[in-house]
Amino acid sequence: MNRKLILENGAVFTGKAIGSKRESTGEIIFYTGMTGHQEVLSNPSSCEQIVAMTYPLITGSGINRDDFETLHPVAGGVIVKEAVAEPSNFRSIATLDEWLAENDIPGISGIDTRMLTRMLRSEGTLCGRIANEDADTDRVVAELQEYIPSLDKVEKVSTKNAYHAPGFGRRVVLIDYGAKHSIARNLIERNCDLFVLPFRTSAKEVLKLNPDGVMLSNGPGSPANITEAVDTVQELIGKLPIFGIGLGYQLLCAASGAAVVKMKYGRHGSGHPVRHVKSGKVEITAQNHDYLIELESLQGTELEATHLHVNDGTLQGVSHTGGPAFGVQFQPEASPGPDDANHIFDAFVKMMDNYKNQPIKG
Repeated sequence: MNRKLILENGAVFTGKAIGSKRESTGEIIFYTGMTGHQEVLSNPSSCEQIVAMTYPLITGSGINRDDFETLHPVAGGVIVKEAVAEPSNFRSIATLDEWLAENDIPGISGIDTRMLTRMLRSEGTLCGRIANEDADTDRVVAELQEYIPSLDKVEKVSTKNAYHAPGFGRRVVLIDYGAKHSIARNLIERNCDLFVLPFRTSAKEVLKLNPDGVMLSNGPGSPANITEAVDTVQELIGKLPIFGIGLGYQLLCAASGAAVVKMKYGRHGSGHPVRHVKSGKVEITAQNHDYLIELESLQGTELEATHLHVNDGTLQGVSHTGGPAFGVQFQPEASPGPDDANHIFDAFVKMMDNYKNQPIKG
């Protein structure tokens, strides 16, 4: 069965249908990693986005039960040059085609993903539709040019009810804006007593749990779409240790007065070099975001830069001088990898211990 990928600029790619038979519309992003495709497609930060894989041969090791980042994948679609029909790996339980169909995610294979990627890099993020072969191209292009991505993605991916992952160590509140399983896994591995709360949880409700620290998770979209979360973070700053990743990092920055801007085509991949400002050490990181914090906007705030991207100098991490809080734009939870920056979770644990052991003032 043939299928078309139609872009808002009028470009049309024809390929083979994989996954769900339904049509799908969304912003198209490109993922540059050679591995980690299962993690990216199940990452809540990819909510409603159509993910184009730049590596030509996808899921040669199949889909396995262990590497999911959420129970309910919400990617809008997937674009590949070639999807492996007979994967070879002892952990494999399904092909990409089978997994996409099971989770109602449409896909298209057999198109020139190199050409598509060059187009996105040149023109910036484009909206597109994975459509049936007989779709009216002119009508679809007109609809895409009027298409506005939804602003309630965090609501779609955040947990609806609070839950507890019992532990015997430091009590951590994880505010879920679209949290990857790997974040909870890293905290649990460090013996944290974990409470996962919905994104609309107020600062008062967080403090009622008397936590040793607060983890602000990753998630889709911009802080501008969840202003109530910005207010919550603003109230929490200075009251207890805070660690933000991805969207959580952006919320920390926005709550401190820094500016959030949308990137031309986002940054999605697993080989991005990031330099620690004070030590000069460079770590290779995984990234999945469409917004960033303007470095110049830190002036006049209580934030200071801790990490910068080696390639373009953009801001990748901050610490707060007015309270025990810090955050990073990249993904230190090492899924899909690499794990160079995994030690940042240890820094959060150390921050909680230091804060807890401070002498009582007054």
